[in-house]
Amino acid sequence: MANRLHIDSNATKLASTDFGKLVQANPIAVLYPSSINDIVSLVKSSYNSPNPFTVAARGRGHSLRGQAMAKNGVVVEMSSLKLSSNESGIRVSQNPSLGFYADVGGEQLWIDVLRATLEHGLAPVSWTDYLYLTVGGTLSNAGVSGQSFLYGPQISNVYEMDVITGKGDLVRCSKHMNSDLFYAVLGGLGQFGIITRARIALEVAPNRVKWVRMLYHDFTAFTRDQEHLISINGLDYVEGSLIMHQSPPNNWRASFFSPSDQLKINSLLTKHGIIYCLEVVKYYDDLTIDTVDEEIRQLVKGLRFIPGMMFKKDDSLVGFLNRVRSGELKLREKGMWEVAHPWLNLFVGKSGIMEFNAAVFADILHKQNHTIGPILLYPLTRHKWDDRMSAVIPEEDTFYSIGLLLSSVDNGNWEVLEDQNKQILDFCDKAGIKAKQYLPHYRTKEDWMNHFGSKWDTFQQRKAQFDPKFILSPGQRIFNSV
Repeated sequence: MANRLHIDSNATKLASTDFGKLVQANPIAVLYPSSINDIVSLVKSSYNSPNPFTVAARGRGHSLRGQAMAKNGVVVEMSSLKLSSNESGIRVSQNPSLGFYADVGGEQLWIDVLRATLEHGLAPVSWTDYLYLTVGGTLSNAGVSGQSFLYGPQISNVYEMDVITGKGDLVRCSKHMNSDLFYAVLGGLGQFGIITRARIALEVAPNRVKWVRMLYHDFTAFTRDQEHLISINGLDYVEGSLIMHQSPPNNWRASFFSPSDQLKINSLLTKHGIIYCLEVVKYYDDLTIDTVDEEIRQLVKGLRFIPGMMFKKDDSLVGFLNRVRSGELKLREKGMWEVAHPWLNLFVGKSGIMEFNAAVFADILHKQNHTIGPILLYPLTRHKWDDRMSAVIPEEDTFYSIGLLLSSVDNGNWEVLEDQNKQILDFCDKAGIKAKQYLPHYRTKEDWMNHFGSKWDTFQQRKAQFDPKFILSPGQRIFNSV
């Protein structure tokens, strides 16, 4: 393992920052593992040391506030496993009890999982909007997107995992085997183990998608229609977003609207200030190609969007699922991907969503008029989540995923955007809105206790069981001061 451990400044500098560009924390070393045993040896050596050092697994470094960092510890570059292995880290299988599934290395990117499974005519059912993230990274949080109302988050579609605990033990776990570790790790923010393999549920993949967007100026009609659509059968994806002058119709997430469509939308913006966009997708294949348009007509019948403001697009499954990538590449060409990203992701209970709209969307964001970026808003259902998992959601049957994907255009205004985030969080606290941070970030133990609520005692007990020396994921600041 020693020759895989790098202490040079080039290695430590790369591991000292992340996608958020808000936090910097220098490790003393970076491990580039050639095998899972390298990671086992590293963690075990820390656990057995009289002076344990911290360890953080880093996938794409897509964290926002240093969650994948290890100040004065060791960062494990999980991508090194892909480069060092001669075997594919993705293997598709089938058995009578589970059906189709893929065994996937924790270091694998979801885009590679998609491509590998499509070779068998199969695909996972639950996604994130951005596919260039690692399997271990999203499963440590939850993994949500427009399919989550139907299939649950990605953590609800895992059969089994191999995990390296904070004691340096490599443990296989599932609902029926070492189940405490299984449920702890899913949504566990990396606190209990490093995921080295996950068994992911697969289904037969469609060929193409019908992609529809409908525009609203009435928030009540918009949310009622969203909630209606997730309550019926027929759609495969439901999301929503806001369109404002500082958050235009086409953005880096997806270039959907034609120039003439954008002119119409800009006219609506001038009149209403904020437009709400309901986005739905229906999958289809050769067997349903002749009926899919009629099916969509029936599904959207009675919806209360602005007359004439429904827009359609046809795309391949890969084109749709990987829609964010082209926008990312364009931003990289302009040097705009490497700016600060003070994103704020929340789960807000249905009971508070009207008040949230009035205070946050229509007041704070609209009036302050900062350059921001995409704003996502779509409903999820509690019964698709397993409460035994570490992930935390509001205690309501329906809640909304809200993504304020703020970007600092020139890195000069990130503090202004952070202040705006604080204003939003303070409002939620004072108004008693049932909200939970997704990709959470807190500075005090009390805040973490409030975040986990009734799960806190279990979370602490699991930490004592699987990482008693507080070695793993110090950048989350739950048990370690960084």
